[in-house]
Amino acid sequence: MSNDRREFMKIAGASAAAAAAALAAMPAAAQMAMPGQFKAIKALAFDAYGTLFDVFSVTALCEQLFPGKGNQLAQIWRFKQLQYSLMRSLMGRHRDFWGLTEDGLVWASKNLSLDLTADKKNRLMDAYLSLAAFPDVKPGLQALKRQGVKLAILSNGEPKMLEAAAKSAGIRDLLDDIISVEEVKIFKVSPRVYNLAPERMKVRNPELGFVSANNWDAVGAASTGLRTFWIQRSTAEVPEELGFQADTIVKAITDLAPLLRG
Repeated sequence: MSNDRREFMKIAGASAAAAAAALAAMPAAAQMAMPGQFKAIKALAFDAYGTLFDVFSVTALCEQLFPGKGNQLAQIWRFKQLQYSLMRSLMGRHRDFWGLTEDGLVWASKNLSLDLTADKKNRLMDAYLSLAAFPDVKPGLQALKRQGVKLAILSNGEPKMLEAAAKSAGIRDLLDDIISVEEVKIFKVSPRVYNLAPERMKVRNPELGFVSANNWDAVGAASTGLRTFWIQRSTAEVPEELGFQADTIVKAITDLAPLLRG
């Protein structure tokens, strides 16, 4: 078994009970917002994959194409996708997110000894253009829009991928902008990515909130001085030990509008 595979299995096998205990031990200030704390925020930038769009909605197709291996394929594919984004950033060898998503799929298939034909690869890649949105996404964005909050995506995704996914999910008309790392040719958690948001959305840093269901992404934004919201979709995810933390933790995007009203 390769080192990458062992590391993946170690992550996948982490105890949910231990994760929940670690979350419970977090300081209350890191989890709860104070009244009026976010009233100055005029715009929100959202991560896309794992926050708005469910990357594991491809699992059903993975299982259809590779019976008995679908869940493993989907999990390892996502793991390698993220790993390649970090590795390419460190290497200084940028490849857009569509390309490294394909690379991750090829690696995951080889790792599981699956026969990834050209047709199967195309079908799985095309699934990324119509990922399912989480149930809280559209009503949450609609509530924020009614309050006059400017909304955007700030993502590792390649622009055409993001446009297609947003249209498929029926949320494109709720977004004022879609901002891709392709503008700076480096992936999160580079500060150059997060600094794109206030510039493109024409607000000052204190007026912008960044929202992600990936804790590593939220703390990456926090390290640049942005106000951050961690959507904790899974109690099994433990906060990262990187010296920063999200301003507040919520369970769903629908929790954001009341917070911004104060």
